[in-house]
Amino acid sequence: MLYHLHEINRTLFHPWVTWSGVTAQVMSSPDNWLARWPGMDRAAAGCDLIYRLGKDYEKPAFGITAVPAHAREAAVIEERVIRLPFCDLLHFKRCSDDPAALRQLRDDPVVLLVAPLSGHHATLLRDTVRTLLRDHDVYITDWVDARMVPLDKGPFGLDDYIAYVRRFITHLGAEKLNVISVCQPTVPVLAAVSLMAAAGETTPLTLTMMGGPIDTRRCPTEVNDLATTKPYSWFETHVVFEVPTNYPGKGRRVYPGFLQQAGFVAMNPSRHFTAHWDYYLNLLRGDQEDAAAHRRFYDEYNAVLDLPAEYYLDTIRTVFQEHRLPLGTWHVQGQRVAPEAITRSALLTVEGELDDISGPGQTRAAHDLCTGIQASRQQHLEVKGAGHYGIFSGRRWRNAVYPDVRDFIRRFHDGLK
Repeated sequence: MLYHLHEINRTLFHPWVTWSGVTAQVMSSPDNWLARWPGMDRAAAGCDLIYRLGKDYEKPAFGITAVPAHAREAAVIEERVIRLPFCDLLHFKRCSDDPAALRQLRDDPVVLLVAPLSGHHATLLRDTVRTLLRDHDVYITDWVDARMVPLDKGPFGLDDYIAYVRRFITHLGAEKLNVISVCQPTVPVLAAVSLMAAAGETTPLTLTMMGGPIDTRRCPTEVNDLATTKPYSWFETHVVFEVPTNYPGKGRRVYPGFLQQAGFVAMNPSRHFTAHWDYYLNLLRGDQEDAAAHRRFYDEYNAVLDLPAEYYLDTIRTVFQEHRLPLGTWHVQGQRVAPEAITRSALLTVEGELDDISGPGQTRAAHDLCTGIQASRQQHLEVKGAGHYGIFSGRRWRNAVYPDVRDFIRRFHDGLK
């Protein structure tokens, strides 16, 4: 019912929000003589802020068309390699008309970047992708908004997520593949590779796990506390709703994106209030550069997707409440998830010192589970002064984290030659 009420409100306010956006443009246009009237700058800024707060945020584009690689500029073509009901596998193909440069590009390590299915679109990792493309051939999981998946495509649970990861790894060829998982997917990726190892299949060359909830008993955060203080039944009855009839996935049970977004904001409401107030002041001052930066950030931050209810509830129970992975009690399709079975893959874990989503130690716990990997093939990196997003996006990612990730992957990639 809540989802339907949300849609009714969105429909009712849509004309007002649209009017606010148009009015803001008209009032701030230098060609409009009304814009020179006293107080019009405040009216324009206010209307712009109302528009930004109320508008619908569509999935952003990656928008990566070229990157520097091997001291040259390489064009980038985004191509969809595999299309599945709940996820697409995208490839950022780097191109060059220089034969020598093309040979270098083809010799770079192949990376599968597993994006989180936790509310935001895979484009949240745009900076991660752009940076990796300097030295790697990059693929990424592009998760589909569950409200856009027709009900006849069936359910999608945590086991299905693991199956998707295994399929992508197998398609790309595990023997030369490097897998990077950011946040939530560290758990299903470790499970997928564990099952592959136990089945005697070739596992990826390297595994890089960044800021993920491998063992949420360590340094629990506010996010972890919510999952453990509420019973499983509470999540079933309070945050899972059916998709309204105006979407292709009508009738599908989901954890709505707008609830996840509200949760994000509730973790630090004063920060978001200040950001929007500063945006209003920047518009008044004519500081278009800072205003544009605000729009870029919130265009991404406010673009959220719905999660399949089965997957969301499986994750709550398996990862946050019952801790099945670190306790060794997790079974997928009758097979126990045994990280100790992994021997071939090298393991790198990355954590932010100030991470308030996956606390320090939660990702590092993977080393205690992967006892079959030689110590010389394991590495841990703690990023001083970095929060959750800082380990995969922004200056700290590019300057402090990426060089270590690149060198770790290159070390084992070159060892194959």
